[in-house]
Amino acid sequence: MAIARGGVTTSLTHLHLTFPPPISLRRTLTAKPTSRIITCNLKFHHAAGKFRSSSHRSVELDQFITSEEEEGEAEEIGDGFFEAIEELERMNREPSDILEEMNHRLSPRELQLMLVYFAQEGRDSWCALEVFEWLKKEDRVDEEMMELMVSIMCGWVRKLVEEECGVGEVLELLIDMECVGLRPGFSMMEKVIALYCEMGKKENAVLFVKEVLRRRDGFGFSVVVGSEGRKGGPSGYLAWKMMVDGDYKKAVDLVVDLRHSGLKPEAYSYLIAMTAIVKELNSLGKTLRELKRYTRAGLVTEIDDHDRLLIEKYQSELISRGLELASWAIQEGQENESIVGAVHERLLAMYICAGRGPEAEKQLWEMKFAGREPEADLNDIVMAICASQKEVDAVSRLLTRVEFMGSERKKKTLSWLLRGYVKGGHFEEASETLVTMIDSGLCPEYIDRVAVMQGMTRKIQRPRDVEAYMGLCKKLFDAGLVGPCLVYMYLDKYKMWIVKMM
Repeated sequence: MAIARGGVTTSLTHLHLTFPPPISLRRTLTAKPTSRIITCNLKFHHAAGKFRSSSHRSVELDQFITSEEEEGEAEEIGDGFFEAIEELERMNREPSDILEEMNHRLSPRELQLMLVYFAQEGRDSWCALEVFEWLKKEDRVDEEMMELMVSIMCGWVRKLVEEECGVGEVLELLIDMECVGLRPGFSMMEKVIALYCEMGKKENAVLFVKEVLRRRDGFGFSVVVGSEGRKGGPSGYLAWKMMVDGDYKKAVDLVVDLRHSGLKPEAYSYLIAMTAIVKELNSLGKTLRELKRYTRAGLVTEIDDHDRLLIEKYQSELISRGLELASWAIQEGQENESIVGAVHERLLAMYICAGRGPEAEKQLWEMKFAGREPEADLNDIVMAICASQKEVDAVSRLLTRVEFMGSERKKKTLSWLLRGYVKGGHFEEASETLVTMIDSGLCPEYIDRVAVMQGMTRKIQRPRDVEAYMGLCKKLFDAGLVGPCLVYMYLDKYKMWIVKMM
């Protein structure tokens, strides 16, 4: 700026500030004398003010100042503004004393301009913080003033991140923000983490999170920047960012590494890591199903025993890690019922994705005992998994609720059971389930009937297999679900074929 006043030169007219999204401000001000176009960029500047022992580094704030303005929008800057600037730059007195003395001579727009002035290159950015702190104490920070100061601070934070300054310096800036009472309606820590990730500096984001946790635990200082009561915290937010980007394993490793390093992440970060494990297991399952399809099509060779063992080992390691995270989450959030309930839900999801029926059934009962009734679909899915693995006792326990169901819900549950048997290749049990549905007046889906009939046809090897197949055909025919069938039988003893119309 160029104000011609007692050695301080500045000219302010149409002011435009550009900061990282979503913050964007435009201000229109007028000053004396003639204005000119100038671009101001704040570079690193160490403040050596007598009122603060530690130095503060300001960062780049892009500003565009032009003399163009619309008639009627101009606002003249009074002498009090220039005098306040001069007094503050001399640093002969406390900034609060100077501002208190000149309070009645400074308009809200002049106070805004004062913040921007000290955020320039060559100016002491510490003064901008002091001015804002005084405004906060005097209850003169309205929404517009808060937006302006947040914009300035966001610009400083972005510059520090862009120029790869140490994470400690970034955190110091956030601490300064809290000290002067600057608490925007969003988390500045999350904004810093997001900036690191957007710029491809996730390693720095990890270092920043560790510094935040270390500062919190080592010095007993709680950095609360932004909206309060956020569940994830810095570690949880970074883990969530990694998970959203598809780096499921990295998200899990981050939280586990923080815990093993003695830096206790927030309880909710364990839940986020468990969610990442569920997604990784689900992704692994999809990949294996795709591989089977390619194998059946003859595009790839079948998985050998060695690869199968490696896959099972990886899956087991993920589940073990999930159990470890569950233990930490319950330990840290044992007084929070929502956390404990969420742990059970994620463990259940893990076992379902891994196809582990008995463990999933056990988790279902634990959820019920904890007072969290699982959704009916989850019961059906677990029962189908147990059916595919022919876990007779588990299926029997999970089927006890069928007799209390309505017809529509009952049909859905028995369909899941039938499909579970089909997936596991247990076609005799699938046939029995099909018959049970028909006897209950429930019409099985066409695709389910076809799957069972085809499976039964492939399984015909012994006389009793033929009888089971013929019995199913008759049941379907009587229910009007299939037309007459021709059954071919070959008797080895008599070398004779028998053809029977059903």
